[in-house]
Amino acid sequence: MVATTQQKPETDKKKIDDKKGTGKAEPKKEEMTEEDQKLEEDLNLLVQRLSEPDASLYKPSLETMRTLIRASTTSMTSVPKPLKFMRPHYAKMKEIYTSIVAPDVKKLCADIISVLAMTSDERTDTINYRILGSHEPIGDWGHEYVRHLAMEMSEEWKKEGTSEARKEELIQLTQDIVSHHMKHNAEVEACDLLIEIERIDLLISYVQEVDHQRVCLYLLSCAPLTPDPDNIILIRTALQLYLKFNRYLEAVRCAIMVNDVPKVREIFSKADNPLLRKQMAILLGRHQIFLDYEGAEDSDALAELNSNSHLYEYFHSLARELDIMEPKTPEGIYKSHLEHSRPFGNSSQPDSTRMNLAAALVNGFVNCGFGVDKMMAETEEASRWFYKNKEYGMLTAAASQGLIWRWDIDTGLAQCDRFLYINDDYIKAGTLLAIGIISSGIQDACDPASALLLDHVQSDRSIMRVGSILGLGLAYANSKRETVTKNEERGVIFELKKVLSDQKPSAIPEVKGLAGLSLGLILVGTADAEAAMEMLQALMDKSETELTDPNMRFLALGIALIFLQTQDKSDVFVESLRSLPDPFGAMVSTLVEVCAYAGTGNVLKIQKLLHLCSEHYETPAAEKKTAPGRGTRGTNAASATNAAGAGTATPARPATQSVSTDSTTTPAPSGTPAVAPGAPKKDGPAGAAATPAAPGTAGADAAPAPPAKPDLSSQQAVAVLGIGLIAMGDDIGSQMALRMFGHLIRYGEPVIRRAVPLALSLLSVSNPQLNILETLSKFSHDSDSDTAHNAIFAMGLVGAGTNNARLVAMLRNLASYHYKDQVSLMLVRIAQGLTHLGKGTMTLNPWHSDRQLLSPSALASLLSICFCFLDANNTVLNSRQHYLLYTLVLAMQPRMLTTLIEDDMKPGSLKQLNVSVRVGQAVDVVAQAGKPKTITGFQTHTTPVLLAHGERAELANDEYISVTPHLEGLVILKKNPDYQPVVVSTKK
Repeated sequence: MVATTQQKPETDKKKIDDKKGTGKAEPKKEEMTEEDQKLEEDLNLLVQRLSEPDASLYKPSLETMRTLIRASTTSMTSVPKPLKFMRPHYAKMKEIYTSIVAPDVKKLCADIISVLAMTSDERTDTINYRILGSHEPIGDWGHEYVRHLAMEMSEEWKKEGTSEARKEELIQLTQDIVSHHMKHNAEVEACDLLIEIERIDLLISYVQEVDHQRVCLYLLSCAPLTPDPDNIILIRTALQLYLKFNRYLEAVRCAIMVNDVPKVREIFSKADNPLLRKQMAILLGRHQIFLDYEGAEDSDALAELNSNSHLYEYFHSLARELDIMEPKTPEGIYKSHLEHSRPFGNSSQPDSTRMNLAAALVNGFVNCGFGVDKMMAETEEASRWFYKNKEYGMLTAAASQGLIWRWDIDTGLAQCDRFLYINDDYIKAGTLLAIGIISSGIQDACDPASALLLDHVQSDRSIMRVGSILGLGLAYANSKRETVTKNEERGVIFELKKVLSDQKPSAIPEVKGLAGLSLGLILVGTADAEAAMEMLQALMDKSETELTDPNMRFLALGIALIFLQTQDKSDVFVESLRSLPDPFGAMVSTLVEVCAYAGTGNVLKIQKLLHLCSEHYETPAAEKKTAPGRGTRGTNAASATNAAGAGTATPARPATQSVSTDSTTTPAPSGTPAVAPGAPKKDGPAGAAATPAAPGTAGADAAPAPPAKPDLSSQQAVAVLGIGLIAMGDDIGSQMALRMFGHLIRYGEPVIRRAVPLALSLLSVSNPQLNILETLSKFSHDSDSDTAHNAIFAMGLVGAGTNNARLVAMLRNLASYHYKDQVSLMLVRIAQGLTHLGKGTMTLNPWHSDRQLLSPSALASLLSICFCFLDANNTVLNSRQHYLLYTLVLAMQPRMLTTLIEDDMKPGSLKQLNVSVRVGQAVDVVAQAGKPKTITGFQTHTTPVLLAHGERAELANDEYISVTPHLEGLVILKKNPDYQPVVVSTKK
């Protein structure tokens, strides 16, 4: 970093100087002032004295020279005069240095040459002569000299074959430079230098309390831009700095960033301020890391805050403040009377099963967390509503009651209890799932979820197992508590692992797939090799045909979620997964690798994934089948057809088609597809590509071709999602990914096109940016129904919980566009429900705490649903597994700011307090001088208040002090002892 940023001014100076020195040398001489002429003559005389044999004159001459050089005041645009006049004598000075004998004079001469070297073309002379010199304080020669040393340092450090002794000298010099930078408010340059030479550990001893906030902020904002393992080292350095100055809350945030739970516990034990401990517990609860606090004196209060058990009360108070407690109906959201209705033939049977299903989901999404609605409140009404659906539709409809009583365990369980004793298994299973949804993100001490759901995990009826297993996954996502982790009967993880090897008839693939997914959600980001191994074993035991079952993909997803954000810890598993039969093995290993680097912004991984997306899987097989000459022609034909189809909106032109024409040795003309859109599945060479083990005739290969064809490129679909998943880590990366997706959509295979809308939605969840909405709107009218379905759902994710008016209008138009297509219409309705999620008070965005923390369970839920949509026709849209949409529950969080203060009447407990806050667009203040404003264009509100994406809040006056620097979610305040109220004096 240092080298690139600081080299330019230096080279520019040289250029300016060269121009002045060469082409216009004659007129320059005349323009020299008397002072300059005198200076030049003095310097020439001094150099002449140094070349004379009289050694006694050396020291005074060098000292005079030093004084002249230091005294020259310089403008930033030109080289200082003395350095300019001394430049011709540079080689001479080096000769003089070698001839001097007296050590102190020699060192003085080395110091001067070190400074002169800044204008010479010889690399590293500045450093070499500085080391040989007298080691005076480094700042005496001015800031530009220090910057020059730093610039050369990074080059010198990276040279091959640098000896240990040399490195020791360089480290010594680096420490001088860093010390100078830290004293002169150049913390950023100091960090850059140490990052460049990979010795950031040296920083800790130089940082003072005054500047530690700036340094840590800079380190944390550099982390997404550095490759691993450097990014982790930067975060850990910031953590150590925060601990050095007793900033425990910030230290906990750093520990959360690297997912180091033992470190979190350690910091907890160091913090002694009770309010600070409570704020930490709230932060962990928001991030959904749930710990046991036994042994702590305030364990009950901490556990209560960490478990989010009062979240619904604060949420309801926000709703009352905004006056939105009145329940809404799905029709109130659709406003179908505003859709462009057609005079004849209105939508095919308005009361179809898919519409009923959509209405149940929308009702849940819109009234999520409010505890009141118009469909589920009365038992009779709810039952009537459930029975409008069939089988799995009933399960999904019954589970939607969980959304309405979200977070409110006491009321919610009482409501669900009504349906646990009905003799319909589908409604019972849905109610079990609802209990999981209510408990998700809440860790009640008496664990009602495990008590109620574990009884049905080993049930003989597969549908009961489906509801209870997914319910457990949602209820205990990312939990680290004893109930969940204990390795014995009734331990949640233990019971779920038993399902993986279960041989009962009720252990259908669906049940095993969901058990894998639930284990992934519970152990998200733990890199628990034991559980991952058991799931891998379950996959290894399956034959190649069994692996084509869509439910097996959930086992794969479970393994991937266990390694979410663990970076290099996943390497061993990525390799071992490649041993699975190919299309599946390649897909899973890519999935795990993608998850491991999710949210890191790792550029190298994104490049690797782009490389995967650019491949055509059919070409290698074609080359094997045909003569070498023909094979290459086939490849060209493949790329030609692909390029020809670039701008068109007909995705059904995979490269297979050109290969099939190649086997008859006449490449297809690039514009005209030789095969009908559905045909590539049936032709011979595609089958051969899918099953290279059977090199028989084309007819023999045709049988296994249909199932293998879509899987062949499943790895590419995962890679596209992966680009979005990794790039969401930093804003620059996201913008670059947007451009890449533009290319992929134009030139990629159909499978890639289908995945792009989902990847786009991951980049801006609950943040409806105009360019992304426009792109998705375009694809929601695509002729390929899968692309359109994914784009419609992606629109829902992008606008989730924002009530965005433009998006609402787009979806209303889509509803009238897709009025005949029930599946698309159902997705439009669901997207409308998501847009009004919690009546516009919630977000699905996994980033929180000023966009610095990435909640693993929220990310896992978004990834799970996007992964389902890669193969939507076999999962979410197959009239069976629409309950998978409930995985989104883990990402639903209220986007509110509520301020709390210690209750004087009940010491130790907190009460809500309404104070004035300013809410405005967040401003990036990293590495800016002074104390810049952190928000712009603000408005003053009274808490509780909603925060939109990219907004930040600060207290409007000094009456209270906030315990946390980031006002978001639940914030504890304390009275400011130095506050003096402003007295307005009125004239009598």
